[in-house]
This record gives sequence, C-alpha cells and structure tokens, in this order.
Amino acid sequence: MRTPMIAGPTSGALPAREHLPVNTAGRPVLDVVIPVYNEEKDLEPCVRRLHEHLSRTFPYGFRITVADNASTDTTPDVAAGLAAEVPEVRSVRLEQKGRGRALRTVWSGSDAPVLAYMDVDLSTDLNALLPLVAPLISGHSDLAIGSRLARSSRVVRGPKREFISRAYNLILRGSLAARFSDAQCGFKAIRRDVAERLLPMVEDTGWFFDTELLVLAERAGLRIHEVPVDWVDDPDSTVHIVSTATDDLKGVWRVGRALATGSLPLDRLARPFGDDPRDRELSGVPGGLARQLVGFCVVGVLSTLFYLALYSLFRLGAGPQVANAGALLVSAVANTAANRRLTFGVRGRDRAVRHQAQGLVVFAIGLALTSGSLAALGAATGDPAHSTELAVLVVANLAATVLRFLLFRLWVFPERSTSRNDPRNTR
Repeated sequence: MRTPMIAGPTSGALPAREHLPVNTAGRPVLDVVIPVYNEEKDLEPCVRRLHEHLSRTFPYGFRITVADNASTDTTPDVAAGLAAEVPEVRSVRLEQKGRGRALRTVWSGSDAPVLAYMDVDLSTDLNALLPLVAPLISGHSDLAIGSRLARSSRVVRGPKREFISRAYNLILRGSLAARFSDAQCGFKAIRRDVAERLLPMVEDTGWFFDTELLVLAERAGLRIHEVPVDWVDDPDSTVHIVSTATDDLKGVWRVGRALATGSLPLDRLARPFGDDPRDRELSGVPGGLARQLVGFCVVGVLSTLFYLALYSLFRLGAGPQVANAGALLVSAVANTAANRRLTFGVRGRDRAVRHQAQGLVVFAIGLALTSGSLAALGAATGDPAHSTELAVLVVANLAATVLRFLLFRLWVFPERSTSRNDPRNTR
C-alpha cells in the first residue's frame, strides 16, 4: 500500500529549470536532512560539524533538519536540545522507522528549493556538499548524488562492503538499465519542484527509497548530476546488510515489473517544450524532416545489424523463414521503441501500446517483403549459400526501411511531423 504522498502539484509538466534567485527573503535555499535511529552519541558532533561547515562555506541560507526514526534512546532529546540552541537546526520526530519515510516527511514539508540528505556518520567529506547542490541551484540539473564508484573518488572501506556495493549497482544496471554509478551513497540532493512530482511515485519507505527515486527520475529523462566523493567507511554502522539487501532486491523486482507494464505515469515529469535544447531551431542543425531522416538512419543501421545477428543466431536451429520471422519480430519491437523516442521525440508512456501495435503492422509488411525475397531466392537457386541469403535480405530490408520511414512519419507518429513548434506535439 502506498504511503501518504507529498503535498503540492502532482500532474502536468515540470517548470523550466532556472537559477534560484540570490535574494530569498530569509528563506533557506538548502535543507539538509539527517535521518537518525538511536544515534545519541554521534548526533551532536555531526550536526555541529555540519553547521560549522555550512556557516563557513555555503553562500546561501540553510537549514539542518534532524529526522528521528522512532529512536528508543536519548536521540530525540539531543535533537531537541540542538534545535533549541542553534537557530538553523530543527528536529522532526517520526513514530515509525524507515529512512525513506523520514526523507519523504521532511522533504514534503520543507520550503527550501533544494533538498538534501546525508548520513549521520558523515562518512562523506563535506567539501563535496557545495559541488553537490550547485548544479541544482544553478538550474543545470534536477537531482545530484555522491558517487563512491567514480574514478576520481577516494574511498576507504572493507572488501565486504566494496563487493556488496559494486554487485548491487551491477544488478541495477542489468535489471533496470540504470546508468548512474552509485545508488546507495548517503549523500544526495533534489530540487523541490522535482520532488513535488517525483515523490508520489516512490513507494518504498526504507533503504530502497533513493534507488527507486533515481531509477524513476532517470527513466523520466531528468538530469542526474554525479559528484566524486572522498568517503571513509564507518565500522560502527548499524545497517543490517542481509535484510537491507533482501529488501533492495524486492524493490528492484517491483520497480522493474512496474516499468515493464507501463504502470508508472512518468510522462507527468516531462519538461516544458523549449527547455530541452533539442527542441530548438538552429542554423546548420538538421530540423524537421532532415533531423528525422538522420535519426531514422542511425536507428535503422543499428536495427539492421541487430536483425542480422539475430537471424544468424536463429538460423543455427531453424530454417530461413522461421529465423527471418523471429529476427524481424524482435528487432521490430526494438526499432519502434527507438524511433519513437529518438527519431520522433515521443516521450512518456502515452499511446505506447498503440504505437507498438502499429509498428507490428509495419513489421508485417517488412516480413512480407523479406520472406517473399527469400522464397524467390529459394525457387531460383534451390539451396542458396548463407552469404547469398544475407545479401538478398539486406536489399529487401533497404526497401522495407524506406516504406517503414514513410509509414512511421505519416501514420504511426504523424503529430510530430505536422507542427514541430507546437508544445502539444512534443511529449
């Protein structure tokens, strides 16, 4: 069951990214959340060190929020004492555990335009904090994460945690096609206008929370900035590795299934037309039909290579007609998806099923052309060589490709070709 969601707008396109104003009229620009559970010893030195660093180096107003996750020791008293003593510190008490729940609660109630969090052990060198949030303040990026796996990062930790971290990120890359390098580093930030629309889609309330946040943001086309960090492992960490890993794998399965079925409305995170430089008309840069032809040719070349590789693979265990049909079917689905996004600029899941169905009709036409060519070749030569089969298929596919482009442009994705400057035709 979903947890209570963040207040604020949850539909419609995101506003264009802009540099935050210098004068914020006393409102903090940055709200740094420190989620804690039974951290009575480490909390005060952590908060004081962070406060001293921000006071000395951060050029905007800031706030430090201690989010207590149902601690059973004196952590709430320490947090309350710090909030009473230091003006920039506040404390929030939650009666349920869960790092994701704490972040959702604090971020949903914050008025700061940039929201961040870090672990209480301050394993990450605080000199990375300003580089982390600067791209969000400037309007360059939507989210920012610290990465312990970047080449220029300097990390000190044991082999066990190193292996687990790298294995987890390999799982994310293989199963969810994630491109960010470090999902679990406790050092992240997000713009509040992005959080208002992204958090309602995030279900997890525990350690998988920020991984789910990043995967959805990346799939929606938002920009994620990565900062190499200096990081020293905390040997006294209270994180339970086995249970955390199990919950993370369950989360990977849940998110992967949701993405595969198209049940997540990622199109609501679209940026307005004109925020993406690819939307602009520039001299010397192909636009309209020319731009679509370039994109279609690139996708076509890659699809043809993919198709030929599949055909050769399927041919090892099947006849030419069966191998051709199977290779065409798989490559056609991939071709339609790639052209939908890259050539005709259709984003989000709206009409995705319809587009794939129309793409299968185009596939049927290509199948008729290529299968007919193979049948004609077999009738003419009896037992043609494999190289001859491939040559005939290349010629037949070239003819099918021309027809495929015309059908895509005029029938499958007509709204993109009618008016490039109409915002309704870009998302």
